[in-house]
Amino acid sequence: MFVRAIDVTAQFTRAIHSIERYFGSPDVFPGAASMFFVNADGWALTCRHVAQQIVGADQLLQKFTDFKNQRTALSGKKDARRLIRALEKTFGFNSTTVVELYNNFMGCVEGKLQADLKWHATLDLALIQFHGYDRLLCNTFPVFADAHDDLKQGKVLCRLGFPFPEFNNFEYDGVADHIRWTSVGRIDTPRFPVEGMVTRHLLDQGGGIMGFEMSTPGLRGQSGGPAFDTEGRVWGMQSATNHLDLNFDVDMKVRRNGQEVRMKHHAVMHVGHCIHVRAIKEFMTANGVSFRAG
Repeated sequence: MFVRAIDVTAQFTRAIHSIERYFGSPDVFPGAASMFFVNADGWALTCRHVAQQIVGADQLLQKFTDFKNQRTALSGKKDARRLIRALEKTFGFNSTTVVELYNNFMGCVEGKLQADLKWHATLDLALIQFHGYDRLLCNTFPVFADAHDDLKQGKVLCRLGFPFPEFNNFEYDGVADHIRWTSVGRIDTPRFPVEGMVTRHLLDQGGGIMGFEMSTPGLRGQSGGPAFDTEGRVWGMQSATNHLDLNFDVDMKVRRNGQEVRMKHHAVMHVGHCIHVRAIKEFMTANGVSFRAG
């Protein structure tokens, strides 16, 4: 059903790779998000929470650098261990604290990568403008649906993104105590589509339609990716996943491998939340971003 549409949409949808590390650990955790270009001027769309993560990465790094500098100054002092533990508490660092986060825009531009980000005041929606590059690595751009009233219950759409990161071009440098990208290893991650039915509209505080719910979840890594029909027209953008309590609690005995075991399960339904195409177009228009509608 969506074979041709996925081919079309993939031409303007891109991955944002990320790597992060927690305090005191050498382990590097890969992740991904999605974005899609909207015109030849280097404008792209993603989620506000993705944009804020990108901006916040520099703040994380600066805080960790300040901590390491102060820790180095304490290393030769009497009772250094106690002082360093107190320093960790001052900075709020523990095993659940992310101290390093790096992002990599994949297949976006050739040359120097510079980007400005603008996000919506209330919606999970953001714009990225790439500039100062030698060449934009995208020459096909989306058509945004014009018939807003056609987005009704029962309409089937597909979402495209990068939920299962397989890239491994990163490492932990134990001497410098930091993580980094490398020039070896796998650099790409396969795209992954998920289809679903529109189930309900999502309303803003004023009662206006700002989004829609889908019968299947958006997956981690698909945030910021387009939601489109069988023609490849964009009707929205994947934003979040909600969890609905089905009230089907199970507590029963079953047999597994010849043994009787007790099974307990609390069932929930995972549904996707998408930003509505109308809200996306209004945001682009307010920021002077050109786009094609049809």
